[in-house]
Amino acid sequence: MAIAAPARAHTQAKVQAHRKKRGSSLPVFLVAPAVVLLLLFTIAPAIYAIDLSFLHLKISGGLLGTGTPQEVWAGFSNYIATLSDPEFWHSLGRMLIIAVIGVPATIFFATLFALSLDAKRARLVGFTRLAIFLPYAVPGVVASLLWGFLYLPATSPIGGQFINYFGSTGIFFSVTNVAVWGVVGFNMVILYTAVRSLPPDLFEAAELDGASELQIALRIKLPLIAPAITMVALFSVIGALQLFNEPTTLKPLANAITSTWVPLMRVYTQANVNNDIYGGSATSFVLIILTVGLAIVVNLIGRRIVGRESK
Repeated sequence: MAIAAPARAHTQAKVQAHRKKRGSSLPVFLVAPAVVLLLLFTIAPAIYAIDLSFLHLKISGGLLGTGTPQEVWAGFSNYIATLSDPEFWHSLGRMLIIAVIGVPATIFFATLFALSLDAKRARLVGFTRLAIFLPYAVPGVVASLLWGFLYLPATSPIGGQFINYFGSTGIFFSVTNVAVWGVVGFNMVILYTAVRSLPPDLFEAAELDGASELQIALRIKLPLIAPAITMVALFSVIGALQLFNEPTTLKPLANAITSTWVPLMRVYTQANVNNDIYGGSATSFVLIILTVGLAIVVNLIGRRIVGRESK
């Protein structure tokens, strides 16, 4: 018996070690498909686009151009062409106008809905939450078409006969409106989840001290969900830089929207209409740099706000 006990303990230790090793490989097995898809459909195309941005086609054969087109090294000429093109800066400016309008509106409405749904007097919370989230589930192209018919004077039930939704100024608010309601529901769910995770003891103590529902929401809940608001702001900024579906879908209805109205539309026109995939790749990489830069700035600002609220 004295000899069997150590052997049994050794066997159990080996079994536990095997289970631990097997358990440690399970997360890798579960994450592997997502990593493979990320590499195939995000990382690899990005690397290929960066490579294309430093190339251009050279056609030999003199004036007749009878030679076979060849890809040759272009250096930074595609980037110089992009940055020196006034239309690129105009499209970037239009996108920034929409971002200035849309990002604060998204954060405001998502926060308002999340705090309202968490109020003690809120009724039909499940139905209301679903109704607010539902526009996010509708594809952006379909939502843009629906809003387009709401804007058209011939079919508009919201004053399209008197308000020029497709004018040179009104088009910014029209596109922003479609984009905002398409993402408010998703951001509301994030903020509502953050609010629901707060300890209820804080609210009970505040009520005992005589704080109203509005005071609790503004002075307790809002500061505590500041990290979630920062994340929502980051998502909103990235979404604004990726604006494409809404203006592209509304383009046949609005003369104010051109084929290069926002940067991604310019990239699409360059690559698929003008057959300049090299210039389009350079413009895409410039947008990636801007996206990363703005994401870092928003994150730093959010951290400072969170740090001040926690003091």
